Amino acid sequence: MQRLGCSSSRPLTTSFLHFTAGKSAQRRAFSLLHGSRQIPWSFFKSRSITTQNVPLQRTISWQRMAITAGGVAGAVVIIDGFLNRETRDGLSTAEQAYLHDTFKYTGGGLVLTALAARSMFKSGLAFRIMASNPWLVLGVSLVGSIGTMMGTFFTPPEKTIQKHLFWLGFNACQAATLSPLFLFSPAILSRAALYTIGIVGSLSYVGATAKNDKFLNMGGPLLAGVTVVALASLAPMALPLGVRSLAVTEAISLYGGLAVFGGFVLYDMQKILLHARQVEQGVMKADPINESVGLELDMINIFIRLVQILAMQGNNKR
Repeated sequence: MQRLGCSSSRPLTTSFLHFTAGKSAQRRAFSLLHGSRQIPWSFFKSRSITTQNVPLQRTISWQRMAITAGGVAGAVVIIDGFLNRETRDGLSTAEQAYLHDTFKYTGGGLVLTALAARSMFKSGLAFRIMASNPWLVLGVSLVGSIGTMMGTFFTPPEKTIQKHLFWLGFNACQAATLSPLFLFSPAILSRAALYTIGIVGSLSYVGATAKNDKFLNMGGPLLAGVTVVALASLAPMALPLGVRSLAVTEAISLYGGLAVFGGFVLYDMQKILLHARQVEQGVMKADPINESVGLELDMINIFIRLVQILAMQGNNKR
C-alpha cells in the first residue's frame, strides 16, 4: 500500500508549491516528492522555455547504451556472487511456469501503462493534472489506485473478466499519474528505462537463484524503509524546512528509495517462488495477476527515481 502511495502522490507538489512557497524554495522542494520528480520547475513558469531545462533534441547514443548494458551484465555477476554465496537448486517446472506467467502480466501492464500515459500526455491531461487542486489530485489518485488494486487482489482468479477489468483500471490510474514524465527528453526516459530493466533483471536473477526464503525475512525492514521514504517525500509539503533539510529529504527520497525498492524486487521474487510451490502443493490458487502488481510498482518507483537522477545530472552539466 505504501509503495502505491509513493507512486500516486506526484501531482500534488506542483500546485501546492505554486501557491504556498517562494520561487527559489519551490524549485528545490518541487524536486523532492516522488510525484513531482519528473517535472522541472521551468514547465510551470512558461511552456515556451521548456527547452532551457530539458534537452528535448538530445539524440540517443547507442554506443553508450551498449556500454551500459555490458556494465549491467557485469554487475549481475558481481551482485550474484556477493548475495548468492549459497544458491539453491534449479527452478522446478512449476516455478518456471509461474514466473513466466507473472512476468507476462508485469510486462503487459507496463506496456499498457506507458501507452496510456503517452496518450493522456498528448491529450493535455498532464497539464490539467498539474493545474488542479493538489489535495484533490492526491486524493483521487490514491483512491483510484488503491481501489482498483484492492479490487484486483480480492477478485478470485475464476472471475477472469472482472479481475482483468480491475487490473486494467489499476494500470490506467498509474498511467494518469505517470503522464507528466513525457515532459522529459526521450533520451532521459530511454536511459532510465534501460537502467530500470538492468536493475530489476539482475535483482530478479539474484532472488530467483538465492537459497529458498533467504530474502523473505526482509519484509519488516522494507516496510520501515518505504515508510521513511514516503515521509521524506511528503515532509516538504507539511513542514517549513531549510535548504539543508530539503537536501537531506531529497537524498533519502531518491537514493534511499532506490535501495528500498531494489530490496522489494528481491522480496517479491522470492514471494512469487514461494507461492509457486504452494500452488504446486494445492495450498493456494495460481494468481499471476496479483503477483505482477508488486513487481510493477517496484519497477515504476525505480524508473521514476532514475529519471530524476538523470535529469539532475543533465542540469548540473550545463
